[in-house]
Amino acid sequence: VQLQASGGGLVQAGGSLRLSCAASGRTFSNIAMGWFRQAPGKEREFVAACNWSGDSSHYADSVKGRFTISRDNADNKGYLQMNSLKPEDTAVYYCAAPKSGYYSAAAYWYDYWGQGTQVTVSS
Repeated sequence: VQLQASGGGLVQAGGSLRLSCAASGRTFSNIAMGWFRQAPGKEREFVAACNWSGDSSHYADSVKGRFTISRDNADNKGYLQMNSLKPEDTAVYYCAAPKSGYYSAAAYWYDYWGQGTQVTVSS
């Protein structure tokens, strides 16, 4: 499956952004999806994930209550709504998908990765 993330940009602290992940090449509705991020000089870290139907999700503690993952299987798209953004949320954000309908917080679980979209939060 091919994934393409979009929607990043520059936003002030406290603002919001919605990232999109467009999937093609495989039945998106059968597989889970996740979002990861990588800040300069840091390891890639888990942000959020949901199962194939979107009715089960998991978030990193650092974004819980501020970010929401969702998906539209009819449109082959996934989303990450990011509210109350903080400067420490600045990173390149990647969407990812495994071959399974179930998610994990571990990057090795995911077989397909998008190209990343830059999110910059100014203070």
